[in-house]
Amino acid sequence: MLVFEAKLRGTDEQYVILDEMIRTARFVRNSCLRYWMDNRGVNRYDLNKYCRVLREQFEWCKKLSAQACQASAERAWSAIARFFDNCKKKVPGLKGYPKFKKHQTHGSVEYKVDGWVLSDDRLTITFRDGFKAGTFRMWGTRDLHFYQKEQIKRVRVVRRADGYYIQFSIEKVRKEHHEPTNRMVGIDVGLNHFYTDSDGNKVENPRFLRKSEKALKRAQKRVSRRTKGSKNRLKAVKQLGRTHLKVSRRRKDFAVKTARALVQSADLVAIEDLKVPNMVKNHHLAKSISDASWTLFRQWLEYFGKVFDVPVIAVAPHYTSQNCSNCGQEVKKALSTRTHKCFHCGYVDDRDVNAAINILMKALQGLAQLPRGTRKVTPGDEMTRCLEEETPKSKVARRTRKPHQ
Repeated sequence: MLVFEAKLRGTDEQYVILDEMIRTARFVRNSCLRYWMDNRGVNRYDLNKYCRVLREQFEWCKKLSAQACQASAERAWSAIARFFDNCKKKVPGLKGYPKFKKHQTHGSVEYKVDGWVLSDDRLTITFRDGFKAGTFRMWGTRDLHFYQKEQIKRVRVVRRADGYYIQFSIEKVRKEHHEPTNRMVGIDVGLNHFYTDSDGNKVENPRFLRKSEKALKRAQKRVSRRTKGSKNRLKAVKQLGRTHLKVSRRRKDFAVKTARALVQSADLVAIEDLKVPNMVKNHHLAKSISDASWTLFRQWLEYFGKVFDVPVIAVAPHYTSQNCSNCGQEVKKALSTRTHKCFHCGYVDDRDVNAAINILMKALQGLAQLPRGTRKVTPGDEMTRCLEEETPKSKVARRTRKPHQ
């Protein structure tokens, strides 16, 4: 599915109707969740049937399209299924028991193939359900003329701090060609630098939240000084939300562009399987770790790895910083020690570069242990030569490593 987004342009009366649509969709979702709590054993089809009961019981709920109500019920079932899946996998900690959605600045309502009409010029969209929101002009950079209307499977109205947006879920398989580069790279994420690869290249940490703290504090003070319930306080709250939204958008833009460039420049990417929820429990580093957005960066790495058909392998992070990448011996060091000095072989290198090399070597060892039929590599590249027990030309594989005792 491809998701194209555009901003909706309308009147203030139309925006009020959009708020009612989003509130109704949230009510249906919460009602389906309550129905599942009171009647254990119901499945997703029972929740879809319960939407009809809600439409007959509440007259204002009937204004929303029937398929939009079913989409809200599917959202409730997604939360339930995720909870059951975490229980089966025995995820440590909280299992994510479904919760009721409250009124928030951001919200959405989702339509399927009914309840909306797209104009022939692909510039306006009209909602034709009982709310009668009318016609909105779409403002964006995506061109929908390359896709047929039958390819649009979902239409989602999203409310954010700076306005209302429309999202189109288009059914199309995205496949892009990747030129082999004969380069394998290991990535070690950090706080001083966003990431360091096994070749010694470093990307600076942008620290978007740290740079925007003054603006955020100023906006928060403006909210605190206003009287509760006044219009001036509401304006200040909207300004604060737009400031936070700008930070999140800059962070996402950086993660997307960095992940795409990294995947395009390598034939294999090795990363650490970090447990970020456990790492943010350290109150001294929680803000910096959250600002770095390692989880978002990994998600986009895995996404572009599927798009460009590049393996993205996550390895266990144990002893990647402590072990020597040259001889394999353990060299204990504190977090403040930024230089790796091995007392066994005399190898000296940057701490993060040493960790990135260990991450890459772990990924290659894991690939070498897989059965030959399950390995997905490109013929002729460096990884194939490594798995065929030939001497590769990379700097990492030339080093001899003793087995860990």
